Amino acid sequence: MTLVQIIVLALIQGLTEFLPVSSSAHLILGGKVFGWADQGLVFDVATHLGTLFAVFVYFRKELLGMARSCLRSRGAQQDRHNRSMVLFLVLASIPALLIGFLAHDLVEMYLRDVRIIAWTTIGFGILLWFADRIGAEDREIGEMTLKSAMLIGLAQAFALIPGASRSGVTITAARFLGFSADSAARFSFLLAIPVIAAAGAYGAMRVFTGEAAIDWLQFVLAMVFAAVAGWICIAAFLALLKRVGLVPFVIYRLALGVILLWLVS
Repeated sequence: MTLVQIIVLALIQGLTEFLPVSSSAHLILGGKVFGWADQGLVFDVATHLGTLFAVFVYFRKELLGMARSCLRSRGAQQDRHNRSMVLFLVLASIPALLIGFLAHDLVEMYLRDVRIIAWTTIGFGILLWFADRIGAEDREIGEMTLKSAMLIGLAQAFALIPGASRSGVTITAARFLGFSADSAARFSFLLAIPVIAAAGAYGAMRVFTGEAAIDWLQFVLAMVFAAVAGWICIAAFLALLKRVGLVPFVIYRLALGVILLWLVS
């Protein structure tokens, strides 16, 4: 990979990992526009680690609070809330991790077709619009329950379908359950931690067992650019939600899907 290719694709991955717009669709579009081949396993591992670092940095206060609460045998109401949130995030991650482990090869073999990605980009975009339109705005992240967390976690499993968008399906589910757009996005980003960590660990295991050669300079560059882009994306997205809501991202998804269909027609 050239330096330009590393920078552009790492920025695309970092910027779209946390937006409800499908990172896989953007990587395919970037490859089509510039005529680039698939970025490969090492690049995927580097960008996963970069985006994981980004969400850790942005939510460092919340995560440190959860860690401290888990180390206390007793505590105030905030400690009980933090421990519940850790439990919710762990349990809600299980469906996606389990289905991902069982169906990974199936997804890679049959569902990475550009037409499928285009239609899922459009279809899940319409679903996001519908959820945002009918969803209430009266539940905050502090009101998360185990039932709600598990339903969002089950929805996250649909993100295994390329084009669905992990953050897109989890935000959609949370909006259907009546959480505000801001709370839906924050829980979605926290829920990304176990899944991104698992994907990065699995890819790293494949790299270090010799499945792919690693260029450490390219690896570090991809990780750094993805981390910076990911942090900017989280901060900008949460700020934009308060001003413009989710509709612009729905419109963007529909346009992106149509462009992909046009490219393969």
